[in-house]
Amino acid sequence: MAQPPSSHETDIPASSGRVSVLLPMPFAGAFDYAAPAHMALQPGDIVSVPLGKRLETGVVWDQAPDLPPDLAFATDTKPVPASRLRPVSARLDLPPLNAELRRFVSWVAAYTLSPPGMVLAMTLRQPMQGVPAPSMGWLPAPLPETLRLTPARQKVLSTLGEGPPRTTTDLANAAGVGAAVIRGLADAGALRPVRLDPGHAFATPDPDHCPPVLEGAQLEAAQALRANVREGGFSVTLLEGVTGSGKTEIYQEAVAACLKTGRQVLVLLPEIALSAQWMERFARRFGVPPAIWHSEIGQKARRQTWLGTADGAVQVVVGARSALFLPFKALGLIIVDEEHEPLFKQEEGVLYNARDMAVLRGRLAGVPVILASATPSLETLANVEAGRYRHLVLPTRHGGAALPETRLLDLRDHPPPRGLFLSPVLRDEIAATLERQEQAMLFLNRRGYAPLTLCRACGHRMECPHCTSWLVEHRARQVLSCHYCDTTQPLPTSCPACNAENSLTAIGPGIERITEEARELFPDARILVMSSDTLGGPKATAAAIEKISRREADLIIGTQVVAKGWHFPYLTLVGVVDADLGLGGADLRAGERTIQLLHQVAGRAGRAEAPGRVVLQSYMPEHPVMQALLSGDFDSFMAQEAAQRKPGFWPPYGRLAALVVSAAEAQAADQAAAMLGRAAPYGEGIQVLGPAPAPLALLRGRHRRRLLLRTRRSIAVQPILRRWLAAVDLGRAVRVDVDIDPVSFL
Repeated sequence: MAQPPSSHETDIPASSGRVSVLLPMPFAGAFDYAAPAHMALQPGDIVSVPLGKRLETGVVWDQAPDLPPDLAFATDTKPVPASRLRPVSARLDLPPLNAELRRFVSWVAAYTLSPPGMVLAMTLRQPMQGVPAPSMGWLPAPLPETLRLTPARQKVLSTLGEGPPRTTTDLANAAGVGAAVIRGLADAGALRPVRLDPGHAFATPDPDHCPPVLEGAQLEAAQALRANVREGGFSVTLLEGVTGSGKTEIYQEAVAACLKTGRQVLVLLPEIALSAQWMERFARRFGVPPAIWHSEIGQKARRQTWLGTADGAVQVVVGARSALFLPFKALGLIIVDEEHEPLFKQEEGVLYNARDMAVLRGRLAGVPVILASATPSLETLANVEAGRYRHLVLPTRHGGAALPETRLLDLRDHPPPRGLFLSPVLRDEIAATLERQEQAMLFLNRRGYAPLTLCRACGHRMECPHCTSWLVEHRARQVLSCHYCDTTQPLPTSCPACNAENSLTAIGPGIERITEEARELFPDARILVMSSDTLGGPKATAAAIEKISRREADLIIGTQVVAKGWHFPYLTLVGVVDADLGLGGADLRAGERTIQLLHQVAGRAGRAEAPGRVVLQSYMPEHPVMQALLSGDFDSFMAQEAAQRKPGFWPPYGRLAALVVSAAEAQAADQAAAMLGRAAPYGEGIQVLGPAPAPLALLRGRHRRRLLLRTRRSIAVQPILRRWLAAVDLGRAVRVDVDIDPVSFL
């Protein structure tokens, strides 16, 4: 690829040849540099190279990435003459990226039509874009004859003695002196600096520490997973089990088998909130916690974990989707828990599905992959049906606990009182549960106090100025907020359209409004609210879970965070305030997502000795989703979903790719979308839908138009998209985001 422009020439030293260096930036490919003769550079080496007037960190890349025919693409760039190449500045003291990870980065970039440097950035991100600052310590040196030994200096030298080197801070604390005393001794030549071994903070998990007692289907599934790991090689296994069936304990047996082979394990969770309880269960099983990787951990922990995966010191990592790009030295097993979760789809930057890319990485690494879920996605079930994935089923809960009894509450027959949202039937159920000193939960997947605020005088609706969305009232903070762009404004006292005083009214319930109603109904109950607004991170989530486990909460009110894989042994009643929420609109997966979410929520009830009950408030009890939840027949519902999608080759029986055109001006977005529409591909098994305004036609101040490419499963969309986009010059004012296998249609 052509060199980036430089404002000055650099003398080229003796060179051993040309190397490609991929930078973690949105360039189309790698740049060529000269490899100095004293550097024996190999693909994977992490290097510092000049880019314009600055130095950047990159990776020596393979000259021709190994890609399948459908993903490979030709470049017409001519090589830069050797005389114009700038030299690599330095090879950094960091473990190189192995061939498997480099190939994975190239495949992800080609599959998602993303710049490979942006995929590399997920592996080589801060703080790993430079050399980690070495930790320095002190050892005694021969005392200079002119050194004046004060009592403080004598304390330092006595403390250091013949022991190991210590940092300035550690030595000052141990000797009870200030850091200036240590610096004075060093300046006088009485101390010599040494580089400390960074070591690692990761204990070794013991696969034999506390194995579970399994029997029946649980034991058979654990044995099958252990056998997969021992056999080695690539395979994908769906571990499907009802909520509370012990899926985590069972796949941990595969983790134990992998640890015995001396290889590393990656466990992906859909969201960091799940990590707290998961970590406790892991520590009980293996004696020590695993390494953790997500956006909330500090810079030092990120550096240690990154280096630990690269040198093999870290044996098990549990993390969010970005953990998939860690530089494992000897990866032996990948587990994707709650594989159906849409949160595994990255919706900004590089648009990828971590579940699908985990299967890809397992294939490239030649290791087993386990997908675990109580409500598997239709994509995964289709792969099982086609024989590509193995299938293990756990039909009953672990330890003899029974599945909860489900009741559909038709709100047309049992409406809530005017202005309220809990039916008298559900209120009575909660009251009886609390009287038995059992815990109850109310679920509503809607943050804030109310989703809409309007004026009673003129009908004006409070709308986000930057997005096609209503502003959500957050009464606790006295603000209106957009949940797409985070625009926030104070709650006004008069209508901005007609100036009517005190005319604004909240329409519909959010979780704050349900909490307000519950406090009025159950004033003596200890109420705990769980949503992203009240839980600031993993620590706050862990504290909330601990309160529930210690029975310090009677009524839990939450959004989708409470639907995850929590184990609440004293929770016996789950009430879903609005079971119909999510069924509206034209979302391809609306029914599938709703049944998955509500099935997971219902699964929190009755996980121990006391039987569980689930009450679903609905205005559409005849809907297939509601009937499937009532009968507990998830398989039949998914079979119906499959039958509806097959004829039109909708996913997973066909392929989809979305083009989202956006511009600061609506006219520019319309014109660009029309140009793409006129150049749209056509042929047998190929269809383009649109252009049309996106459901969120305005997002963060940009006007958006959407086109959807649909093909039969046997037709790859990437070559079609490359030719399509290359045929149209849209200019710089317009951006086109390509989403392969879209999950969201907003």
